[in-house]
Amino acid sequence: MIYLVVNSNETKTIQIIDESGLFKDKIQSEKDLNYSFINKSFETAKKDFFKSGADVLVDIPKNILNNPSGVKMVGKKTIGIGIQLDVEGAIQAELRNIKLKNANIDLRILEDNKVKVSSDTFTMQEDGEEQSSSSTGAMILAGIFGFVLYISAFLYGSQVMNGVIEEKSNRIIEVMISSVRPFQLMMGKIIGVGLVGITQFVLWGVLTFTASTATSALLSDKIEQKVTMKQKTGLKKAEIENFKKEIKDKNPLAGIAQTVENVSIGKLILCFLLFYLGGYMLYASLFAAVGSAVENASEAQQFLLPVTIPILASFFIGQAIIQDPDSNLAFWASMFPLTSPIDMMVRLPFGVPNWQIALSFSLLVLGFMGTTWMAGKIYRVGILMYGKKPSWKEISKWVFYKG
Repeated sequence: MIYLVVNSNETKTIQIIDESGLFKDKIQSEKDLNYSFINKSFETAKKDFFKSGADVLVDIPKNILNNPSGVKMVGKKTIGIGIQLDVEGAIQAELRNIKLKNANIDLRILEDNKVKVSSDTFTMQEDGEEQSSSSTGAMILAGIFGFVLYISAFLYGSQVMNGVIEEKSNRIIEVMISSVRPFQLMMGKIIGVGLVGITQFVLWGVLTFTASTATSALLSDKIEQKVTMKQKTGLKKAEIENFKKEIKDKNPLAGIAQTVENVSIGKLILCFLLFYLGGYMLYASLFAAVGSAVENASEAQQFLLPVTIPILASFFIGQAIIQDPDSNLAFWASMFPLTSPIDMMVRLPFGVPNWQIALSFSLLVLGFMGTTWMAGKIYRVGILMYGKKPSWKEISKWVFYKG
């Protein structure tokens, strides 16, 4: 996917009519944009535009210095935002240089005084030792964890619900509960789908690790080639080291590897499995309860809102947690059982005390036991209910029916 996105851009030809005469040969062609200046009026160029083979026609007015918003762009189709921003950026950069030159400001001095600040981040251990960390890597890893758990809650929970609906609508359920108790049947379906999910995650993990290892090797070769080229240009040792650091900072895989090393890959895998299982069991039981209360998927929609709102809320709260993983919102969201499966895993790459992880998982287990008990009560009544669309009031009564 990344390869297709990176290599999907085709070279576009941009014709420029420079009425001001200030930009001739100043705007250079780039990899994906080929600029050409033409000596025609804008009206004449528009008439010949479809025969010219150009993709975009740009008109720079005479009074561009006083009216920088007077640039016009014409395309054969709607102009993409990327092309628009690139053309505007090229004109803007040259316009800035012209204004600085008119103000007798030496551009070389200005460029020499451009300073890019790059900081190294560290985590302080309790014994006072500093440990290198990567905020970018932690952010990427947190986003991956949050997204995977968010998708799995919907994907596998919906599989449980659809399975229950199918068995109920086909009357298979009546034969099955003659041999097992309704609660055992519900738990069997939940556990079965959950094990399928774990199997898929293991396969994805192996494939991802293999692909990332190969990609890192390729990137390392490219970095060495670039460093070798820089050394041949006669740069100083300090400049070469800064160049190496700049390339490393741009490599997201290096940041993720640094984060995994700091947190411990064993701890990440264990916590992922625990919170995946806890969150899945909690939500799958609720999806199973919804499936048992209805006869088809369309009827299930009215009961899904209370189940999906916490999943959606935890996903959006996760975006705020990435920005500030130690806020009060982050702490309480990672403790509340309905949001903790996603939000605790989002916090984990940034470093979470073990007592908080243990407390969060304990509360998640209690939440799972509560929702499973409630879902079992609804399930045992709902799977044999036919011909009547239940209401929320009626479903709430099912919870307190005695066996």
